Amino acid sequence: MKYINEGDFLMSGIFIFMAIVLVALIIIFYNLYTQLIMKRNKVKEAMSGIDVQLNKRYSLIPNILTIANRFMEHERDLLEGITELRTRAASIKATDATISEKIQLDNQIASKMGQLFVSVENYPQLKSDQTMVQAMQTYSEVEEHIAAARRFYNSAVNELNNAVEIFPSSFVASMINIQAYPFFEASEDAKKEVNAADYFKK
Repeated sequence: MKYINEGDFLMSGIFIFMAIVLVALIIIFYNLYTQLIMKRNKVKEAMSGIDVQLNKRYSLIPNILTIANRFMEHERDLLEGITELRTRAASIKATDATISEKIQLDNQIASKMGQLFVSVENYPQLKSDQTMVQAMQTYSEVEEHIAAARRFYNSAVNELNNAVEIFPSSFVASMINIQAYPFFEASEDAKKEVNAADYFKK
């Protein structure tokens, strides 16, 4: 009868234990990896949604400025400033590398458009112009869609950032170079902005 050496038995046990631990670590790593990728893809999907809504805004702004330009001679600097910001923002697609700049430009445009809406009060003819009324109503609807897209994006970013910052997923995130994303928050001036439709109520 052949006896198993006690040392060999111990080594076999250690080997089996290490193999189990290794398999468990691989499974944990894979689960964390897939969760991070899914969360990052959700952020990118939300980013794309914001781009779609912002492009709708960019398409409306020239029409609004064209109408306003006929009446607002004293607001030339404001109109030109909005045009310049709109041109810059429209040329940038929201990506990992450009999202911070996109957020900054969006806040500046929202602030300038808010100033434009306030200035409209000083031009009764412009305020009563039906084309302008319709353009502003459409603009307000687009702003609501932008706000909804922002909320979806921020929710996705919150989930990803928590995973990126909390161990053990933070360790995996650093290994595969997934970083936290900025929130799409309105600037203080943009937060004070009132609904454009309020300026065109009869």
